[in-house]
Amino acid sequence: MGERGALRVRLDRLAREAAKFGAVGAVGLLVNLVVFNLVRHGTGVPVVRAGILATVVAIVFNYVGFRHFTYRDRDKTRRTKELSLFLLFSVVGLVIENGILYAATYGFGWDTPLQSNVFKFLGIGVATLFRFWSYRSWVFLSVPRPEDEAGESFLERRPADRIQS
Repeated sequence: MGERGALRVRLDRLAREAAKFGAVGAVGLLVNLVVFNLVRHGTGVPVVRAGILATVVAIVFNYVGFRHFTYRDRDKTRRTKELSLFLLFSVVGLVIENGILYAATYGFGWDTPLQSNVFKFLGIGVATLFRFWSYRSWVFLSVPRPEDEAGESFLERRPADRIQS
């Protein structure tokens, strides 16, 4: 297979991975927003605490979805390390996501139900970009395929792969 063919295969794999990540993430987004609104409007919990609680519920849901759907073909031998890294990067995502909500609510006074949902959604979007990169680069590592060794590309090699080499 030529260099173009190998690149096309890698880009196709990345597109499929992104689609699966997006499918799990879309359901996780719904879980996050539903829990956020139920807690926010059904209890007296302040907005950012409701956001953090909703994010934690979504993180648990997403781990199950990523491990058993998106990344089911990835290395399963280091589950403790995988879960530790997943939680670490998820906490960073939680801070990004709810930091945006915090800034909007307490920095700018935007605290109506619509504004809270808009900034919760915006925070989820920004944190999702970080999570996609970190999960595929550090958490759910791929098992090397023999056909990949010959045509290694900078597009496919992730930071964690470079460290292990």
